[in-house]
Amino acid sequence: MQPSSSDTGFFQDLPELPNQFYDDVSFQRVFKFLIPKDLRRQVEPELAQLGEDVLAPHIFELVTDAERNLPYLRGNGRNALGRPGSELVTGEGWRGLQAFGMERGIVAYNYMTEHEAYGAHARVLQMLRFHLWEASAASTTCPGAMTDGAARLMQRHLANESSLGKDSVQRQVFQNAFDRLTSRDPKRAWTSGQWMTERSGGSDVSQTETVATFVGDDAGGLDSDNLPLGPWSIDGFKWFSSATDAGMTILLARTQPGKGLSAFFAPMYRKRDSGVPSAKVMTGSNRNLNEAELNGVRIQRLKDKSGTRPVPTAELELKGLRAWMIGEEGKGIREIATVLAITRVHCSIACLGLAGRALGVTKAYSLKRVISSETSLGRSRILLCRNPLHMQTLADLTVDYHCLMLLTLYTTHVMGLEERQPFTCTGRSLFDPPPELVAPLLRVLSSLHKAYVCKQSVPLLHAVCMEALGGIGYLMNTETEAINMARLFRDGTVNAIWEGTTDVLSTDLLRTLMHHTVGKSSLNALEWLLKTAVGQSTAAALLLPAFAALRACIEKNPAENLLADAREILFRLAEILIAALMVADAHSDKSSVAEAMMQRYLLKKGFLSRDAAAKAVLATTGEARLALNTTIVYGPNGPNMQHAARL
Repeated sequence: MQPSSSDTGFFQDLPELPNQFYDDVSFQRVFKFLIPKDLRRQVEPELAQLGEDVLAPHIFELVTDAERNLPYLRGNGRNALGRPGSELVTGEGWRGLQAFGMERGIVAYNYMTEHEAYGAHARVLQMLRFHLWEASAASTTCPGAMTDGAARLMQRHLANESSLGKDSVQRQVFQNAFDRLTSRDPKRAWTSGQWMTERSGGSDVSQTETVATFVGDDAGGLDSDNLPLGPWSIDGFKWFSSATDAGMTILLARTQPGKGLSAFFAPMYRKRDSGVPSAKVMTGSNRNLNEAELNGVRIQRLKDKSGTRPVPTAELELKGLRAWMIGEEGKGIREIATVLAITRVHCSIACLGLAGRALGVTKAYSLKRVISSETSLGRSRILLCRNPLHMQTLADLTVDYHCLMLLTLYTTHVMGLEERQPFTCTGRSLFDPPPELVAPLLRVLSSLHKAYVCKQSVPLLHAVCMEALGGIGYLMNTETEAINMARLFRDGTVNAIWEGTTDVLSTDLLRTLMHHTVGKSSLNALEWLLKTAVGQSTAAALLLPAFAALRACIEKNPAENLLADAREILFRLAEILIAALMVADAHSDKSSVAEAMMQRYLLKKGFLSRDAAAKAVLATTGEARLALNTTIVYGPNGPNMQHAARL
């Protein structure tokens, strides 16, 4: 026996992280479920290349730099003699990762003219690309989400001549903003902020204290592109504003008592007035800081967060912020809803992208880690991927992950349909809903998927990011960033809070389903989805009565009786819809493995009783059960066991 030392003895081999596009069984299956075969063949090479590029060593070096060199206010926001300066400094890692995302068109993909032929699938493909990029992006996908929402809002108004006027200055301003938001040139591209949260209300924007005053165009100044800054002057204080280094923002403000909130677009920069103190952001962009300054914005302080630390999130004082109104005065909630629908999908995709990467690391680790095993034949040494309990756990987690992917990306498909009006839907398939049901479906799914997926992702992320790797998973492995699971868990948990907490979204969903005008159409849309997904399958007898009972409860009770149960209603509805999508997925190619996953989900969520017949679903034992679990986790070709012969 030889004693170990710091340099001798056993050292665990690092897991070899494979390309997630190929390795992620659920990603591949959902890709095939949602995207037609001809289009899959067309886009697969580019998706596969992205999956490879996000694992490049220099990407992880940028991640480590972004985490170590966090954004800060030079001089804590003042110069040596106390004058306010608001000089924000971001690191090379953050800027480099943002540039990578812009160059790869992570946001632009859905808006590129060459992708118009993809129809609704362009939105799904865009989100699949976000999914692959998320875990390597060091949270640059957070401003990416708001940029996507702002781009869609600009696009929607540019398509409406009555909204902006055919040749108006405001149309020119909005077109310039849209072009920058969807640019793939980092020197030209903008990200966007989204400023709603204030000290008075949090998610309750009805308490907004920011005020907008119409002052006209005179002496309003020019933005950094020599376009007018806007005829509205805005004053107030925004409590939680991400993407402080953005080129523009969308925000809410009051215009007059009793009028409601209005939405505004504001450039972040204006041409410098030599008589105004300096206020600037050091981001390495194309802005000439000798000529531009912040547009009536003072960065009060940066937030110190437990996760998403590279994101420059700040408290902002607005004084004379010049802006353009978006849409009608007092209709700002309706306008911001366009942004929220998109950013909520991004929240779910962020959770799933992190969970998918964590599963990839855990699977790779299981092919390297050797453990002791007790069997009827005695003690032996086996790979972790041959341990029956470990593989049962990973299979169960894979089923959970797969279910959340189905719900999120089906919602994304419906969003893609809604964005590409007029509809050409016929109602003959799950992916082709009747035109009159598209908007009600999206209205319900927007709140439902975000609340359920982001909340359920927290225990999923803990299990696959940390617990599956033991103590190694709990460490901030910045020296080996590719397996820094603690970072993935820490960054993922915020999504259950951003863009509406679980309780807020549950209340929104209940309010929608019980609304005197849109409630019935929303319930009808959900019923259509459910019936179309399950068809004539045996699961119909389980899921249709469950939905009918839930619908009767909603329709027969007053809102005040159900409000305390809003979260339970949302969760049960989500589980019914997921079960239906699992049925449709399994029947799409008659896969016995997908059928087994669907049966496990039905059993876990109580749609199947735990009697002898239901337990027969999991009755396989020994090698047969291990083989099924291994196929669920690693796919039909199984794990790469080439190195096992060396044991």
